[in-house]
Amino acid sequence: MRPLKLSVMLAALVAAFCLHLVFAGTAGKIAGTVLDKTEKTPVPGARVLIEGTTMGSVINPVDGSFFIINVPPGTYTVIASCIGYEKLTVENVKVQADSTTELNFELVSEAYSVDSVIVIGTRPDIDKYETASVDRLSTSEIEALPVSNVKDIIKTQTGFVSKGGELHLRGSREGEIAFQNDGVAIRDQLGGYGQTEGKKRAIPQSSYQPSYYNAEYYNNESYNSIVENEYNDVFENPLSTFSIDVDAASYSNTRRYINDGYLPPLDAVRIEEFINYFDYDYPQPRGDDPFAIITEISECPWNKDHRLIHIGLQGKEIDPEDMPSSNLVFLIDVSGSMQPANKLPLLKSSFKLLVDQLRRQDRVAIVVYAGAAGLVLPPTRGDNKYEILQAIERLESGGSTAGGAGIRLAYDIARQNFITGGNNRVILATDGDFNVGPSSDSEMIQLIEEKRKGGVFLTVLGFGVGNLKDSKMEQIADKGNGNFAYIDNILEGKKVLVNEMSGTLYTIAKDVKLQIEFNPARVKAYRLVGYENRVMANEDFNDDTKDAGELGAGHAVTALYEIIPAGSREKITAVDPLKYQPMRISHVEYDNREVLTVKFRYKEPDGQRSKLIEKVLVDEDPTLAEASDNFRFSAAVAEFGMLLRDSKFKADASFEQVQNLAQKAKGDDENGYRAEFIRLVEAAQLLSESITSNVD
Repeated sequence: MRPLKLSVMLAALVAAFCLHLVFAGTAGKIAGTVLDKTEKTPVPGARVLIEGTTMGSVINPVDGSFFIINVPPGTYTVIASCIGYEKLTVENVKVQADSTTELNFELVSEAYSVDSVIVIGTRPDIDKYETASVDRLSTSEIEALPVSNVKDIIKTQTGFVSKGGELHLRGSREGEIAFQNDGVAIRDQLGGYGQTEGKKRAIPQSSYQPSYYNAEYYNNESYNSIVENEYNDVFENPLSTFSIDVDAASYSNTRRYINDGYLPPLDAVRIEEFINYFDYDYPQPRGDDPFAIITEISECPWNKDHRLIHIGLQGKEIDPEDMPSSNLVFLIDVSGSMQPANKLPLLKSSFKLLVDQLRRQDRVAIVVYAGAAGLVLPPTRGDNKYEILQAIERLESGGSTAGGAGIRLAYDIARQNFITGGNNRVILATDGDFNVGPSSDSEMIQLIEEKRKGGVFLTVLGFGVGNLKDSKMEQIADKGNGNFAYIDNILEGKKVLVNEMSGTLYTIAKDVKLQIEFNPARVKAYRLVGYENRVMANEDFNDDTKDAGELGAGHAVTALYEIIPAGSREKITAVDPLKYQPMRISHVEYDNREVLTVKFRYKEPDGQRSKLIEKVLVDEDPTLAEASDNFRFSAAVAEFGMLLRDSKFKADASFEQVQNLAQKAKGDDENGYRAEFIRLVEAAQLLSESITSNVD
């Protein structure tokens, strides 16, 4: 009996192997390009899908190419689509085994003919404008304005044109339109207002934000309010304490606004995230400490009477092969709001780049949430890339957003597979909408803080427009000992998840705080540029129970202080001089050329007690031309942020000065980020000029 059983088993194994070979050789591919028919250029965000299946591909934005692999032989209908373009369907596409079917698409821009422009709300500050005859719109109802009255389109940022009394919207459904009309309105996100006598009027810079004229798609983005740091008198407040911030979401989000033809909302601009978006040429730390501290002082470019202080922290770089093993849980929002091409499709393309970096010792699980949360990929070894990529490719959007349930499940999976001494992290990718679900925002924050204490950290990646909950995403990343990035295109996905993967995913220090003590003999007053939501009480610096920011391997953090030199007659505060506490400076302080002392505290990733590093800064009175590229470029970025925020501290700041300063400090710029910044400044200047030129 045994020989017979053995022969049957061998025959079954041979048959299974042959069957595997048959099926392994039966798949084909569909490959080609998706281009704009008029411009003959790639259509960013375009997607190609085989009808009736989940097989599809997002195009490469560089050359418009796409490919769909593992397609069984047969005849298919293939669809290419993108928001703002007419969908193109090709029938009878034949796929053969072990061959590639070439299929090229040329998409035509949609033209939407509308009967009215929707204007919502009112301008509460309308009386500030030079409008002798203004018809204020109702706050309680929506008014539809007949487009037959439109005489002249004076702004066409997203392709609005007037033809024979009709208003056509070409391309994107989102945008802002300012038009000249008899008695109707200019509309922006903050509300609409009317005007008469056909006078041209443009939206002021401070309120120039995108609007959405598709009734089903409106701007519901949210940003936390920012109140700029004021000057502090050194005698009254000699200490400045804050937590580091390595997030860079604000810069890439602002870039998205400007590239779409708009200046960003004021509260979308967080200057510290602008500064920390860029790499700086800091030296690697020496000795046992994982950080180097860099300090520099020179002239303040936007205020000749002030000086600027540059403080940099450089984290130690770690060879990828020496990185600890990773236990990653991808928590992916697949709700209905994630359907647009710049959300879930871009998310999938970005995560595929990260998967390519995984090693055999890493583990990845995928949790999704929409109406409910579910595990779509159990913990899988990092070198099993095909299985991970297939799980990502199968993701589709639909349903509501039970974000709380998804976060709980993701943390449970991470905890069940916890790697002692490893990198245990949940990577949440979403547009930030957690409106539906059993958990309130406060309950989710408590959960994230609790899991942080157990060694599971959180990274948050934002996607999309119109519904971005920047305020909520920044908060949960902060509470989860993680970082927050906004991915507006595939190149940003590569920057965050490939170029900076070690800093994004591998924490080398947590609860990182800085405390600066200023010498009153050298400094009359100071203000921290940015970091408004990271300022801490001075007593929190030595309190190891207080949470602060995290720093990843190879990451750098930069902070700037604008100071008023001692002896300046500039008035700082309206408070009268103190009667019982005379302000005196000792001879020792006068003789000391130290401007400040930097104190820096941090904990090991799994540590509970902080370590302290100190460094002093001496002012040798260098000119701006003598300052380093690091100093001058960071100053240019900060000045740009102040212009976008219309900061009351911007003094003599100008777009021209920003461009000149950045151009001369561009340095090596291996990845081209600084060159892109210079182009972005030029675009913002043109937008600003186009707005102000029509306000009269």
